Amino acid sequence: MDEVAGAIADQVRREILLMLRDGPLTAGQIADRFAISRPAVSRHLRVLREAGVVSDTADGRRRVYALVTAPLDELAGWLERLTRPAGWQHRLDALETEVYRTRRERRSAAAPDRPQEKTA
Repeated sequence: MDEVAGAIADQVRREILLMLRDGPLTAGQIADRFAISRPAVSRHLRVLREAGVVSDTADGRRRVYALVTAPLDELAGWLERLTRPAGWQHRLDALETEVYRTRRERRSAAAPDRPQEKTA
């Protein structure tokens, strides 16, 4: 998970992953979309490949890169734990709801019946 997190820590690498989401691209197609040198793009692709979030295949003299999402699943699961309430927080929220419901029911049971309006 640490290697994946490190790989996506760079904005250029995140952009590459977004590009590959739409389908495989050659290294040249990826490099053409950036204002950085081709060797710099190649280094970014190597980091992504070593982290396992992209795969590459040879197509003649070209390298074709594709997104691999499985290594991102562990990181996504960890991030999800940060955004959802902790176990006790969820239970305390349910308790608060129950307390308010019980108070409302007791107030309605204790309130005297209102006299009905007479119609003439």
